[in-house]
Amino acid sequence: MIIYGSLVSPFVRKLLAYLGEKGIEFELKGVGIGDPDPGFRAASPLGKMPAMDDDGFMLADSSAIIQYLEAKHPAPELIPADPQERGQVIWWEEFGDTVFAACSGKMFFNRIVAPKFLGREGDLAAAALAESEELPKLLDYLESAIPASGFLVGDRLTLADLAVASPLMNFKHCGSVVDAATHPKVAAWSAAILARPSFAPWVAKEERMMAKVLA
Repeated sequence: MIIYGSLVSPFVRKLLAYLGEKGIEFELKGVGIGDPDPGFRAASPLGKMPAMDDDGFMLADSSAIIQYLEAKHPAPELIPADPQERGQVIWWEEFGDTVFAACSGKMFFNRIVAPKFLGREGDLAAAALAESEELPKLLDYLESAIPASGFLVGDRLTLADLAVASPLMNFKHCGSVVDAATHPKVAAWSAAILARPSFAPWVAKEERMMAKVLA
């Protein structure tokens, strides 16, 4: 199986952690924004990452890929069969992908991607507004929702934890680290999830790469 994508994408990062938790072997082929790689473009008609080539079956979008893989590799279960828990996991993935990642994207794109990768000035006002107005409310909500078990759904690891923890790396690259004094549960939960063997090697590699980019 080939996965096309970049480590700094929260959607790619989520998928890589999911594959690690499942024990699914794959090859990561690095691609950038608008990459002309023919395999990537064949798998992702819109040129968005991640994309997958599973022995000739091609699919794009992290959520679509994960739904496909969960059906093909049902154990260990990361999308619960229980109706209520499944609904919660889908909600948290939506929160991670379309709310949390959107906020981190405003900061990460404008402060890092635009100037460092695209060679143009980012909208620093939009990044500052996201950090000062959007992010605190999202962290407050997450702080209120993390159970004592340390897992978002069903007192065990699910896709929910992977999807919501992933964008926090993009916040971190922008210098916005979760404050343990104001959001202690988020700080402890995110540290534990990102330290899992499914995340940790990719996080370490990503941090080395970003250190060179930001130097």
